[in-house]
Amino acid sequence: AEGVGGWLSNSLALFADAGHVLTDAGALGLSLFVAWLARQPGSPAKTYGYLRWEILAALINGATLLLISAWIVYEAVMRFKNPEPVSGGLMLIAAALGFVINGVAVWLLHGVREGSLNVRGAYLHVLGDMLASGGTVIAAIIIRYTGWLNADPIASLLTTVLIVTGAWTLVRESVDVLLEGAPAHIALDNVRERLESISGVESIHDLHVWTVTSGMVAMSAHAIVRNSGNHQ
Repeated sequence: AEGVGGWLSNSLALFADAGHVLTDAGALGLSLFVAWLARQPGSPAKTYGYLRWEILAALINGATLLLISAWIVYEAVMRFKNPEPVSGGLMLIAAALGFVINGVAVWLLHGVREGSLNVRGAYLHVLGDMLASGGTVIAAIIIRYTGWLNADPIASLLTTVLIVTGAWTLVRESVDVLLEGAPAHIALDNVRERLESISGVESIHDLHVWTVTSGMVAMSAHAIVRNSGNHQ
């Protein structure tokens, strides 16, 4: 509906929002598939099962948002150089429809967004959609009643700033997990001290702590224990 509205009204903000929503439909479908796949049992070849697909889906979601944002910025700059006529009334109807539907989606995901990068990626997508629709509604009102065409690309750019902020965080956290970086809430020095305080443990080497997927942290270490009776 927003795509048709954008074509008929010649609104960049609506086109950007429609493209964003279209991509999000695929992203949400991917998130849903990964949520199911992550629950499948492991195998001798995949001892952790398919849990890492959650992180890959989050990375794909974030990277896609960054690419879309780059396209929106380019189109907005072109509109500033060469303003084009926009039908504010039709733009307002389509944007308001998108805002209401995206608002419902944000409400559904708001309570469950914490604890999973995959779900948070989906939440950020629909939140970005709702903010884009809100900005488009405001731009449509301005164009409808004042005729100021620059409101259309400005709304696109403001929305892009919000989208990029969330997307960059999602990409950074996903990459940290894929690079098996230590979780931010775990202090490796404290872990090492606690392990070395165990009776019979002389020292700890090759200590690694990493995130398998959201909520699942793994650790490996080499402990020097002289007395073979204390190995366990």
